[in-house]
Amino acid sequence: MSHLLRSSIAQLGRKTASRAMSSSSPAAADTWSANQYSKFLGERTQPSRDLLARVPLAQPRRIIDLGCGPGNSTAVVAARYPTADLAGVDTSQDMLRKARETLPGVPFDLADVTTFQPPGPVDLYFSNAVFQWLPNGTRLEVLQRLVSHLAPGGVLAFQVPFNMTEPSHRAMADVAHAPGTPWEDTMRRAGIKRDQFPAPIELYDGLQPLCADVQIWCTTYFHVLENHEAIVEWVRGTGLAPYLTVLDDAQREGYLAAYLERVKEAYPAQADGKVMLPYPRLFVVATKSGA
Repeated sequence: MSHLLRSSIAQLGRKTASRAMSSSSPAAADTWSANQYSKFLGERTQPSRDLLARVPLAQPRRIIDLGCGPGNSTAVVAARYPTADLAGVDTSQDMLRKARETLPGVPFDLADVTTFQPPGPVDLYFSNAVFQWLPNGTRLEVLQRLVSHLAPGGVLAFQVPFNMTEPSHRAMADVAHAPGTPWEDTMRRAGIKRDQFPAPIELYDGLQPLCADVQIWCTTYFHVLENHEAIVEWVRGTGLAPYLTVLDDAQREGYLAAYLERVKEAYPAQADGKVMLPYPRLFVVATKSGA
């Protein structure tokens, strides 16, 4: 990593500290747990490998992993491009701590993708499951701004869960806003709002004027988990996190119990007793014009 890129990202990181989530989400504490997220690290990392396989760059010089999490996606990128200037940014101190332990030779700094300004043109922006947390209504604008930071011929490659209509995620909001629960008032005050990521046709129309090529596809992963409790543990590290953060211990326990019942209804056990969790993800590889 060049000294200029390392120091510039570090200076930027000191200026930004808010998680790029819903604008109405709580920000008093770090919502994200690296240990919880890492419980299913192999399954969470596979989309990074699938995304990177479609990146058309042979030797990018400068790469930034946006929302690097515990460094699992950064490690995938580093293995393919070992000579590149590679850095990772995230808004969770706990995720950054884990990333620094995982890849001590890579600089990881605190920064928010909604305001991130690189120190110079970037050849590859890589992002694994981050942009779904951007404030509602701002996602396309942020993506367009990131493309503007790319060097000519540079690539913005990202994937996001595309599952807001899946039973696992519908149940999160349904349980949160169920009337008569001990957490009803807390959830109302928190005002947590999640919506589906922009559709492929919207993404294409928004990125195509800036790009020579825009590739978009969707893959559904079918994760076989030990039981219904494992589904709860899976989403507890991601989609459930904003809901659980605002609850006290008693409310959290009740919410999780109610959510588990919904999961059991939605996902019947397989013949061997295990449970299958379909998990759709949306992939985009956008190559900037001017190569």
